[in-house]
Amino acid sequence: MLRRSFSGQKSNFRTARLSFRTLRITALTLSLLVPVLGLARAQDQPDLAAIYKIKDEGLNRSQVMDILSYLTDVYGPRPGGSRNIRKAGEWVQQKLKDWGLANIHAEPYEFGRSWELKRFQAHMVEPVYSPLIGFPKAWAPGTAGLVRGEVIRVEISAETDIERYRGKLKGKFVLLQPAQDESPHFTPDAKRYSDSDLANLVLMPEPELPREGLRGQGSLPGRSLAKKINELYISEGVAALLDAGRRDDGTVWVVGGGDHAKDAALVPPQVTLAKEHYNRICRILDKKIKVTLEIEVQADFLSQDLNDFNILAELPGTDKKDEVVMLGGHLDSWHAGTGAADDAVGCALAMEVVRILRDAGLKPRRTIRLALWGGEEGGLLGSRVFVRRHFASRPTPPASLESGSEEYWKWMQDNLVMPPTLKPEYSKLSGYFGYDNGTGKIRGIYLQGNEEARPIFAAWLAPFADLGATTVTIRDTGGADHQSFDEVGLPGFQFIQDEVDYDTRTHHTNMDVYDRIVRADVMQSAVIMASFVYHTAMRDALLPRKPFPKR
Repeated sequence: MLRRSFSGQKSNFRTARLSFRTLRITALTLSLLVPVLGLARAQDQPDLAAIYKIKDEGLNRSQVMDILSYLTDVYGPRPGGSRNIRKAGEWVQQKLKDWGLANIHAEPYEFGRSWELKRFQAHMVEPVYSPLIGFPKAWAPGTAGLVRGEVIRVEISAETDIERYRGKLKGKFVLLQPAQDESPHFTPDAKRYSDSDLANLVLMPEPELPREGLRGQGSLPGRSLAKKINELYISEGVAALLDAGRRDDGTVWVVGGGDHAKDAALVPPQVTLAKEHYNRICRILDKKIKVTLEIEVQADFLSQDLNDFNILAELPGTDKKDEVVMLGGHLDSWHAGTGAADDAVGCALAMEVVRILRDAGLKPRRTIRLALWGGEEGGLLGSRVFVRRHFASRPTPPASLESGSEEYWKWMQDNLVMPPTLKPEYSKLSGYFGYDNGTGKIRGIYLQGNEEARPIFAAWLAPFADLGATTVTIRDTGGADHQSFDEVGLPGFQFIQDEVDYDTRTHHTNMDVYDRIVRADVMQSAVIMASFVYHTAMRDALLPRKPFPKR
């Protein structure tokens, strides 16, 4: 996921097999649901018999963790366009064929160069030997074998600083930051939403002040200076650029250092070190003692096939099969871990949802379409291409305009306020449900400002109150593929999830691995998502849509 506004955590949902008595809908349960169900129309009252079947299949015969293990342990990590993501896509399609789904295919789109890490090692060799924890940045080149060199700290805040380093950086490992603050934490890494947290989340957010245009002040000088600094490093022939990861305790947050575009500018090798190891190097340098490192990065750029892909499959509907309900997660990941929380778990969950509905013997009226997106980490690339092709398109900036230039932002200001151009399939989509907040169990759903959906979703959540899912908030959340639908006026939703250790330990780090996923959480999430998808597919009408905003 690109970023989070409100993420999810976890709770004490038990995984013991549920007996018939546990699953049975009692008269007491029905009496508790009546006040909530009364808020929704008759067609939106949950089908309790279907929910029983969904719970029975999803909680007693779950396959979600086995699916997750293949996507992470066997095929992770999965950078966009890489061999790993292609192998993962082939495995997914075969699995879906084995399950008997229809219209299974990979839909390609232009992505650019892929990147794969082949080998990495890093050591401090002077003034004392120590192995270093770190990871190369994606889409940055490798070193020329095992490179040995001194370390230098560089401080450039203006163009006038550049000349101070001319002729001094060849073969050096360049530190880009001072030592980073580090102190013990006295709060747990993992947490769940409390009742008061959820109560606050329900409240309407404070109105924002009007924004001046589409860009912040001062962005262009920063871009121009960064370009000149990069040119300095290339011309000088630095060994590699080093920075400190944002996390601690040996966990390293690391993403990209270059661009996947086929004609991207050359950048130096780049490595992010564990904060504690980076700080040690800084402290030694501050004592005027020489530090020497040995680092090797072997990385390949793959440009034979410049396409990435989305994977699509369908569970056909009955009397409304020309209308569609969509669900999904993104298949691509960053490279330090195996991309479990971000977002193999969303892909495994979406696959589990369609399996549950099929194996529970439910017959949706609308076609249910599964989508595993490519390129999410590059800016929702796969889902945005899909929405443009199938549902609605907005104009794209001319290639002649430099991204970030005054002319670029003026074009954006003039053109992206217009309603999108709608395509025939636009009227056939009921809604999209995404899952991209890590392992945390579902606690409710964001309405994305869609007031008419409030009583519908409140009614659909009511049977899951005993699993901790109760909250419906008017707020929106960003940084995931539901935005591609929402931004053209289609109902696109993301669930409220317990945060667990997503922002403290797993998101874009080397700890984003299978072991950080809580089995009970994803089983709970699968049955709730399956119920939402099923009930959307069974409604007489499509889900309500927000009107286009007034400009």
